Amino acid sequence: MKTENSLEDIKVNVKLKLASLWTSLMFLIIYIDYFALYMPGTIENIRLGRVFIYDIDQGFLSAALTIVTIPALMIFLSVALPAKVNRRTNIIIAAVNIPLILFNLAGEAWAHMVFGAVVEVVLLCLIIRYAWKWPRV
Repeated sequence: MKTENSLEDIKVNVKLKLASLWTSLMFLIIYIDYFALYMPGTIENIRLGRVFIYDIDQGFLSAALTIVTIPALMIFLSVALPAKVNRRTNIIIAAVNIPLILFNLAGEAWAHMVFGAVVEVVLLCLIIRYAWKWPRV
């Protein structure tokens, strides 16, 4: 029996949950990188053509773009792929992204980077969990 003040709790499709988790992950990736620009010396190093220990060149930028393109595409693919392929793809891509996220903590890692990485890993674990427990028909 519904009352006028009760809230409707609708069941959200697994595909939408996965796409939302990938979207949240992408926002964190972008903001952690953006906030890193405020760390002392970062802009100067970028102007000198260096990020961490890497030279900024076409190879570096191509690799960086590839690394963020995959989770960005997962927002769409989580909604578009058929369930069986979607489940496997989400589990594999999320599992591969966990070490990539943790690799970003190499070198000088400030508190915001550690906190962001922890949240990103939690989101990736949720993606794996939702995909793993995908309801069977």
